[in-house]
Amino acid sequence: MQPSPRQFLRELFDAALAAADPLARVPAHLPRPPKGRTVVVGAGKAAAAMAKAVEDHWPGPLAGLVVTRYGHGLACSRIKVVEAGHPVPDAVGEATAGDILRLVRGLSPDDLVLCLVSGGGSALLSLPAPGLALADKQSISRALLKCGAAIGEMNTVRKHLSAIKGGRLAAAAAPAKVVTLVISDVPGDDPSVIGSGPTTADPTTAADALGVLAKYAIDASPAVIAHLKSGANETPKPGDPRLARAKTIIVARPQDALEAAAARARELGITPVILGDSIEGEAREVAKVHAAIASQIARFGQPAEAPAVLLSGGETTVTVRGHGRGGRNAEFLLALALELKGAAGIHALAADTDGIDGTEDNAGAVAAPDSLARAAQAGLDARALFADNDSYRFFSALGDLVTTGPTRTNVNDFRAIFIAPPVA
Repeated sequence: MQPSPRQFLRELFDAALAAADPLARVPAHLPRPPKGRTVVVGAGKAAAAMAKAVEDHWPGPLAGLVVTRYGHGLACSRIKVVEAGHPVPDAVGEATAGDILRLVRGLSPDDLVLCLVSGGGSALLSLPAPGLALADKQSISRALLKCGAAIGEMNTVRKHLSAIKGGRLAAAAAPAKVVTLVISDVPGDDPSVIGSGPTTADPTTAADALGVLAKYAIDASPAVIAHLKSGANETPKPGDPRLARAKTIIVARPQDALEAAAARARELGITPVILGDSIEGEAREVAKVHAAIASQIARFGQPAEAPAVLLSGGETTVTVRGHGRGGRNAEFLLALALELKGAAGIHALAADTDGIDGTEDNAGAVAAPDSLARAAQAGLDARALFADNDSYRFFSALGDLVTTGPTRTNVNDFRAIFIAPPVA
C-alpha cells in the first residue's frame, strides 16, 4: 500500500536524517590512536552526538570538551558537553571557546587533537578577537541574520572577529596532529566555511569582511571597523606551517542526505530528481524556480514523468522586512504555495535537518494543494502573512508544521516536492 503524499515526504526526510546521523557516520572515519594524548574538542549542533560516537568507538584513553546548542546535548562520560547560545552567541559559548583554546595549547608532536565540527559552530565558538567584546559579535550576528547574507559571507565576517575560528584553533594546537571530522551544512562542502573553519586555513581576508559589512550596510561598532581595517591578527592562510599537520575529513554531506531520500523514493516507485545540494538565494525566489519545475513535470512530464519528487538542499536566506515568525524553510513553502496557486497533485515538505527552522520550535512544514484554501477558511490572509515574514503562523494554524526536536545533526535544508500523476 502506497503511503499518502504527506507520509511519503516524511519518509524521505527521515531517510535524509538517517544518512547524516553522527552515531552512524563518525566511527568509520576515526584516526588511529596516537603515541601521546588524545584531546577531543568541537562545536556545532552535531557536536554532542559526534562526541558520543567517538567515545563509543575509541580504543584508548581520551578527554575533551565540545559545545553545542541549547537542547542538543547528549550525555558523555569522558568528553564534557556544554550547551550555549545559537544563532546569536552568548557568554557561555565565549567561556567555552576560551576553555577549548586553552585545552589544545602546549601539546607535543605525539599528541592528537580530534576536532568535531558541524553547522552552528560559528556562533557556538564565540571567542572575540583581542580588543573586541562579546557585544560586538552579538550585534554583528543579529544584523547578518536579518540582512539576507549568504553563509559564506557571514562566516567571512565571523572568522575575522574571532580568536579561535578561521584556522586559529589548529594553529594553537601545533605541533600536535589535528584531525577534524566534519558534518557539512554549507553549499559546496568547503571546510573553511563549515563552522567558520576553526582548523582550516582561511583564504578570505579582513578586507573581504569589510566588504560584506559594506554590501549589506551593516552598522558595525567603531571597535569592529578599526579591528578589520588594521588587518591585525589576520587568519592563518593556506601554506601556514602551523597547519601542516592538520587534516580534515567530511563524514556527512547534504548530497548524502539527498541520495538517501532518492533511494527511498525509488523503493516506493517514485522517480527522484535531485536538483542540487547547494542551492542558495532568497527563499521566496528559490521557491519560484522550484514551483516552475514542478509545474513542468505536472503539465509536460519534463524533466521526469509523474509520479516524481524534486529533491534539493543548500541554504536559502531570508531578508527580514516584517515582524512575523518563521524560518527560511517555512518561508520557502509559503512562497511555493502562493506560486502554485493550489495546483492539483503537488505536495511539498521543507525542513532544516537540525530540527530547528531559524529560531523556531519546528524543523519546517508541509504544503498541499489545499493549503491556501484551508487558510482562507480559517480567516488567514496568506499574502499578508507572507509580506510580514509570518510563515510560522500560517502553517501552525493549519496543523502543518513538521516538528522533530533537535536531531543532533545538520546537513542543512532538505526540500522535497512530490508531483502526483494526473487523475484519469
